[in-house]
Amino acid sequence: MSLNFKHLRYFWTVAKAGSVARAARLLHLTPHAISAQLATLETSLGTSLFHRVGRRLELTEAGQRILGHADEIFALGDRIVELMRDENLNIAQPFRIGIADSMPKSVVYRLIEPALQLDAAPRLICREGRLEGLLGELAVHRLDIVLADRPLPPGVSVRGYSHLLGDSPLSVFASPALAATLPGSFPASLDRAPFLLPGEDVAHRPALLQWLERMDVHPRIVAEFDDGALMKAFGQAGAGLFVAPTAIAAYICEQYKVIELGKIDKVREQIYAITTERKLTHPAMLAIRQRAREAIP
Repeated sequence: MSLNFKHLRYFWTVAKAGSVARAARLLHLTPHAISAQLATLETSLGTSLFHRVGRRLELTEAGQRILGHADEIFALGDRIVELMRDENLNIAQPFRIGIADSMPKSVVYRLIEPALQLDAAPRLICREGRLEGLLGELAVHRLDIVLADRPLPPGVSVRGYSHLLGDSPLSVFASPALAATLPGSFPASLDRAPFLLPGEDVAHRPALLQWLERMDVHPRIVAEFDDGALMKAFGQAGAGLFVAPTAIAAYICEQYKVIELGKIDKVREQIYAITTERKLTHPAMLAIRQRAREAIP
């Protein structure tokens, strides 16, 4: 019996992605085509590789054994291809970073920048998107690391490890003109003030809303933003108050010409590196972690 490596790749992608539908999107094929290839592989091996639990696929014992070997096969194959391509083009090795779209971009740059200063600096490839999609890319080794404001969500069928890089309390900022109209002291001054709220995908949003409720202040929500940079631009123009990590308060004030009104110690912005490795070993990963320890204790 000879092994069809195309069928093995499909099996490996389904196992990493957690479902036929998600694997089909990653491979740009139809779910029916993936299912047919899996059936062919199982027939050739004489064993079942998956069993269904509710709506989810779980590996059988045989599937788990085969997945471990497939990890080694495809990781080695990817390294060989990248090595030969980069040697032929005489360019640096790529290092692929997924960035959750809820992450503050100014924080992301500060974390990643040291990787550009390494003696053998990699060629950075940065992909931004929703966390779930990025984790799918990580699972099939199209990304080396994902930076996010939350750990690996429970129930996600991706084998990965969450490394807490640091966290910071939040501060509230306002344009000087808007700050001058606010009565009283912080946090009472937030009551009825125009407020720019982070989008629903931002991890600290629920804690922020709970804190406002506990403080018995009720700002007037004028807009919500998935994009933190856009929210800060509106804040700079005086459209409303906004929050950002205290760790970069000086940068926010200088960059956006705003004033820090006060700090919210009970609400934290957390930064995680999510990888398929239990330990961070790549030089770029280590550089990112060291910068996080310095800038976001």
